[in-house]
Amino acid sequence: GTTPNAPGYWGKCHDYDQRFVEMASLSAGILFAREYFWDFMNEEQQDNFVQWISQINRYECCSCNWQFFRVLVNIALQSVNMPFDEVALRESLEFIDRCYTGNGWYKDGENGQSDYYVPFGMQFYGILYAMKMQEIDPQGCRKFIKRAEAFGKEFVYWFDEDGSALPYGRSQTYRFAQSAFYSLCIAAGIEPLPLGVMKGILVRNLEFWMKQPVFDRAGLLTIGYAYPNLTMAESYNAPGSAYWCMKSFFCLLLSENDSFWKTQAMPLPELEQTKLLQNADMLMVRHEGHVVAYPGGRLTDRAHTHTEEKYAKFAYSTKYGFSVMHSQLSLTEAAPDSVLGFELAGHIFVRGKAEEYHVSDKEIESIWSPLKGIMVHTRIIPSSHGQLRVHDIESVYDCQAFDVGFAVVIPERKGYGCDVACLSGGGSVETINPEPNTNLLFTKTKIPMVFYQIHKGSNHLETVVSWQ
Repeated sequence: GTTPNAPGYWGKCHDYDQRFVEMASLSAGILFAREYFWDFMNEEQQDNFVQWISQINRYECCSCNWQFFRVLVNIALQSVNMPFDEVALRESLEFIDRCYTGNGWYKDGENGQSDYYVPFGMQFYGILYAMKMQEIDPQGCRKFIKRAEAFGKEFVYWFDEDGSALPYGRSQTYRFAQSAFYSLCIAAGIEPLPLGVMKGILVRNLEFWMKQPVFDRAGLLTIGYAYPNLTMAESYNAPGSAYWCMKSFFCLLLSENDSFWKTQAMPLPELEQTKLLQNADMLMVRHEGHVVAYPGGRLTDRAHTHTEEKYAKFAYSTKYGFSVMHSQLSLTEAAPDSVLGFELAGHIFVRGKAEEYHVSDKEIESIWSPLKGIMVHTRIIPSSHGQLRVHDIESVYDCQAFDVGFAVVIPERKGYGCDVACLSGGGSVETINPEPNTNLLFTKTKIPMVFYQIHKGSNHLETVVSWQ
């Protein structure tokens, strides 16, 4: 792969090259399995490898978690006494620090979102750095360990008691990479939570995923979430993408005699029913294991596939998941769950980028526009079994709107119901039967909604969404 002119040569890189992602895995091979990887190569092969992987220092790298790929490449080269780029290493570490928001949380890029790229990206690589750079950069290592300890105390709120974790944001096809952060904490001897609690999170998450039909007939992981589903995929997904989940096996670094293997897997600790994750711009509400997240919204420009569905819905749930559009041309193809949508000129419009938002421990407030000519001020007031939505709308159009609850699995399951009701605005309750394979958890769903007529000028709507 790194031998020029060889049939399998991986080739010359360019700015923002996807191959930079694989360089991080190759660097981890040097750092954690040197005797099976680096020492296995002869001198010529090592030189070819260094020349190829060093390309990450000569081209532009995406301004997000990718900066950690450059960090890993350079500390890996440094670990085997090969030439590395000290300036690029320092600049990438400085960029990562600028993404840090506090309490263990990062933005995935200075203008990015706080999503799973914090646990299986920013935090994960920071711990790898701390495990290998103690002698060279003890202060930097202590910083990353301290951040991991803070993050682990808040990230636990993303996990359900049944082992599932919150479907939210991009790259959901990485599946049980959701628990990789705690697996690596275990391997590194970092304990944001007691060892047994972290083992319990890891074990239950793996068990949850092993119950889902995520493998094909050859036993290979598919692209999708709880079942094979290309609709929800990102443009950067390839057949091997799902194997980022293997990060969750980092605890296998421990020796077979380590006390971890004999430690009992413990249940989740007692958690607050309502928890404000201030640095993630998200309010978490849980009841009898069911986890619902209320993000403030999205302030960044659209960057990835289905950004609106993955970041801009009113709520995200471990029980109901979320749905993605097939198209904007009809309600059934749009599959709009947990949104306020508008139908105009034969198209469906929902919240994308917010003008502004505010998240407190009582409510989530946002100002947003689904299209030019309509401005919405939304307040979401959560409770343990539902939410009150209050919308004040200024419109230059007469059009239709629908305030929509969670998608409910068909056939119905006990404890998986969702109801909606109109308190103000003259709405009527209806049900959408969206296209199959739009929801991440269930192949077939129905979605309850309150249907409203919007008139030119000011409109005031109040909707209650409740579940079992």
